[in-house]
Amino acid sequence: MTPPQHTKEFRFKHSSRILAYISAFSETERVIFGFLILILGFTSIALATSVNKHFLTEIPARGGELHEGIIGLPRTVNPVLAVTDTDRDITSLVYSGLTHYTNGTFVDDLALSHTISDDGLTYTFTLKPNLYFQDGTPLTTDDVAFTIQKIQDPTLKSPRRMDWANVTTKVVSPAVIQFILKQPYSPFLSNTTIGIIPKHIWGSVTDDQFIFSQYNIQPIGSGPYEITNIARDTGGIPTTYTLGTWGKYYGTTPFITTISLNFFGDETSAFAALDGGSIDSMASLSPLEATKLASEKAQSYSVISTPLPRIFGVFFNQNQNPILADKNVRQALDLAVDRSEIIQKVLAGYGTPLHGPLPPGMTSSATSDTNSLDLTDAMTILEKSGWKKGSDGIYVKTSKDKKTTQTLSFDLYTADTSDLKQTADLLKANWAQLGVQVNVKVFETSDLYQNVIRPRKYDALLFGELIGKDRDLYAFWHSSQRNAPGLNVSLYTNTKTDKLLEDIRSTQDDTTRLATYTQFDQIIRADIPALFLYAPDFIYAIPKSVHHISLGTMTTRLATYTQFDQIIRADI
Repeated sequence: MTPPQHTKEFRFKHSSRILAYISAFSETERVIFGFLILILGFTSIALATSVNKHFLTEIPARGGELHEGIIGLPRTVNPVLAVTDTDRDITSLVYSGLTHYTNGTFVDDLALSHTISDDGLTYTFTLKPNLYFQDGTPLTTDDVAFTIQKIQDPTLKSPRRMDWANVTTKVVSPAVIQFILKQPYSPFLSNTTIGIIPKHIWGSVTDDQFIFSQYNIQPIGSGPYEITNIARDTGGIPTTYTLGTWGKYYGTTPFITTISLNFFGDETSAFAALDGGSIDSMASLSPLEATKLASEKAQSYSVISTPLPRIFGVFFNQNQNPILADKNVRQALDLAVDRSEIIQKVLAGYGTPLHGPLPPGMTSSATSDTNSLDLTDAMTILEKSGWKKGSDGIYVKTSKDKKTTQTLSFDLYTADTSDLKQTADLLKANWAQLGVQVNVKVFETSDLYQNVIRPRKYDALLFGELIGKDRDLYAFWHSSQRNAPGLNVSLYTNTKTDKLLEDIRSTQDDTTRLATYTQFDQIIRADIPALFLYAPDFIYAIPKSVHHISLGTMTTRLATYTQFDQIIRADI
């Protein structure tokens, strides 16, 4: 006899009673009940999804390959010699320095720690343990000292030589090194971001051979990436550098495993590669190209930007043209400038309006969202100071003895680049509306520097200043820098701002330094030795598969991939 089979059923408590109630519903009541059940189901799913998103955190994914397009060829991938953007791009990946620049501050990199003496003259660095170059050779303070020695060598003409002038290097031990300055210089820490080259390789290379060494093209550093392959064309010219994460890197392993740097001779071929999909990303886009790319929603990349610490403005030489020595004239010219028009027409919106000498983001007063265009006020200022419009619409001013008459006219000098020429034409049009006659004079860039800027032969100069990551404005505004090679192109002299700039260089406290810069900014704005126009954006096309990118504070055209990689949140 077969035993009875027992089964188990799972039932809700009082389920039979609930079913009885439902069966008693009318047809209409059943439809309404079913509809409510559907709403409850959808609401429960939405609530669960929301809770899931709230408690889950997106984290970086390691792996993948980024194909980057670069305009230009590698020539000297060497921190001592690197001068082009291409060389600096690769150098930032392959080499590492005692410190690196992250989120607006300098943090230890090869260094385990550093100290600054109370008098601000001695910087002492202690290296991390177990540091190696990518060929397996230990990295010590001898390599650091050797790198600085090569930078200071006048024969090599390193572009970083002035950064290390009058600095004495002292090796205390294989792990400890000191830099001794002749006078306090608070921005000095920015110099220590320089990549360290291996002495065991470069020590046997003579000065004459230095620039021709193969290690300038096939570098060995201690950075997060090493060069794994170099593709060349039939003429032996590098076309692609493939970089992979270095397994013995002392820091955090980068999230992107492989970076392919593809070199192009011009913008046209680079943009064609981007459109064709052979590269994923490209830095330093022109505003025109950025606008075109941003409008193509179907593309696999997106366009992001951030302000560069570059200040474009009109710098007045009051010694050359006495009319510009009149502060009322300079103030009226400032009020007549349509900065919004310049940013839209010249930069396609990729820029920040400026009204002072500080780069964007440096202090709360560095940028301004207002255009400050006011032709009526500008005319009022001129007319109150004795200027009257002539029959041709240009302001003139007659001397008190009525023997001489001045015409409100001056020459505006600039370089032969499309953005500066466009800006000059817009300024000329703005000032023509005011009643000012402006003659634009355009020079080839090297000619402008040699024959106009160096001898200070200009009425007004439309020019750009590149502020380094040290944020030091001394060279641009201190009275000692009025003559070449100084960059005080307004020939500005003010004992108060001189003292402020000197104080900034000697203080190590960031809060004090920024407060002092705010005072400096206020004085410059009041004196109007220049008209500040805009800071252009750094524009970058990136793959849409890469998420949560923040470019942070940029210092030059160089978009350092080490910074990029630390902040990237990738689904590559």
